[in-house]
Amino acid sequence: MTTNLRPKLSLVACASDVDVLSRRLLASPCLRSGGLPLTVYFNAVSAAEGFNAAMAGQAVSIADNSWLVWVHQDVFLPPGWDESFCLALAEAQSTLPGLAVAGVYGIAGTGSTAVRAGHVLDRGMDLEEAATLPCLADSLDELLFAVKVGSGLTLDPALQFDFYATDLVLKARAFGLKSAVIAGYCEHWSGTPASGRMPPGVVERI
Repeated sequence: MTTNLRPKLSLVACASDVDVLSRRLLASPCLRSGGLPLTVYFNAVSAAEGFNAAMAGQAVSIADNSWLVWVHQDVFLPPGWDESFCLALAEAQSTLPGLAVAGVYGIAGTGSTAVRAGHVLDRGMDLEEAATLPCLADSLDELLFAVKVGSGLTLDPALQFDFYATDLVLKARAFGLKSAVIAGYCEHWSGTPASGRMPPGVVERI
């Protein structure tokens, strides 16, 4: 799955709050300029509902290097994000043959060897981890990740809006494909508390 072609990006998001979508994601310069195609699904019951539909609509070509980027409605992409993300993705493809999933923040390793990787601004807190990028990922945050078109990877609807990116990493591994954390600094303005007890409904579903 290695290629010398420049990655081609298209974006997909599920939105539940038009105001948040407008103030954050749609305010991103690369989207305001029309430089990147974005498909938004409203009131979806799961991330899979939007992502899988968008992936099914992607044209697949052996000579293509297209990636579908899943992004939260409350993410802001800073000026030049599209260019820097493409460069980071191309670098990761050249060093990690078989790359099919790439996120901007996650975990590399498991158990006592696990370390956080990536660089994002999360709810006003600058999270810049020491791990060298790109690096293989064992878990990814859902705020933003890209999946290679034609990889056969989709999201599991049963997970609704929790842990579906890590499930995707495990699914890719089962297919013999790689997942990685790459450089793609962006801002995440989630309204979910950064700490505290998890809602009972989420615990039951998981």
